[in-house]
Amino acid sequence: MKVVVTGGAGFIGSNLGRELLSRPEVDEVVALDDLSTGSRSNLDGTQVRLVEASILDRDALDAACEGAGAIVHLGALPSVPRSVLDPVASHHANATGTLEVLQAARRAGGPHVIVASSSSVYGANRELPKREAMRTAPISPYAVSKQATEAYAMSFGHTYGLPVLAFRFFNVYGPLQAAGHAYAAVLPAFIDAALRGVPLTIHGDGEQTRDFTYVGTVSRVITDAVTRTVTDLEPVNLAFGSRTSLNVVVDELADILGQRPAVEHVDPRAGDVRDSQADNSRLRGHFPDVTPITLREGLQATVDWFRTLPAYAS
Repeated sequence: MKVVVTGGAGFIGSNLGRELLSRPEVDEVVALDDLSTGSRSNLDGTQVRLVEASILDRDALDAACEGAGAIVHLGALPSVPRSVLDPVASHHANATGTLEVLQAARRAGGPHVIVASSSSVYGANRELPKREAMRTAPISPYAVSKQATEAYAMSFGHTYGLPVLAFRFFNVYGPLQAAGHAYAAVLPAFIDAALRGVPLTIHGDGEQTRDFTYVGTVSRVITDAVTRTVTDLEPVNLAFGSRTSLNVVVDELADILGQRPAVEHVDPRAGDVRDSQADNSRLRGHFPDVTPITLREGLQATVDWFRTLPAYAS
């Protein structure tokens, strides 16, 4: 099977490419990525074929998707703060980009399409845990663009019979996740700061909670979905119901590193939700055998990876 991964040189995409190629059912992985947030080096040592192009480039999409048995659409402009500063760019990349990928899938004969949505779609709905059937209430342009992503996928499933599956990601972390830039996710930002000996920045009091999900677990679930052609005309949370505060994450990092990093509290960020926790009943219905990596194991693996980078060599 040939699998196309949009955003395939990004953090999740490059981890997924490795997992896909470890399965006998997959003989080719094509990463379509414009490298705006991904990196060519993320694919070093793999047999993933990189096509450097935008998901808004119809000709490039058509060429990449020809003969594909599945498309995993991860290509997006990430980050809530980025979307607050430039909502139009987030809309073009995430909403229009998804529509272009789905249209390309139709032109390619209707391969299985998996798209990445986000827990941010729950937004101002404070009920926990987050169930897929509950009211969505996005509070950032990024969240709106991700709601469009999953809604377009579901509509193509209903209208055109396209085999689709939309996962709502919850704070995915792990090796290959970039740090050291303005829009870095919280865990790589914490690890980067701790290893450099500078204070960790927490927006707010640190009691906000997240359902952190290790990228290896996410990659295994998506790969299983690809190889078994798992579909659903409703979104599916891809997380396991954990709820960890940022202050607890700092405690775990202190234990792993053998010293407690300094912490600096600053104002909360516009568009951030206070708490996040998935109900994983629907996920378990589709993937009853999956065993998630614990936060402690995942943090240790991520710290170990960071320590392999020249910037953190002791």
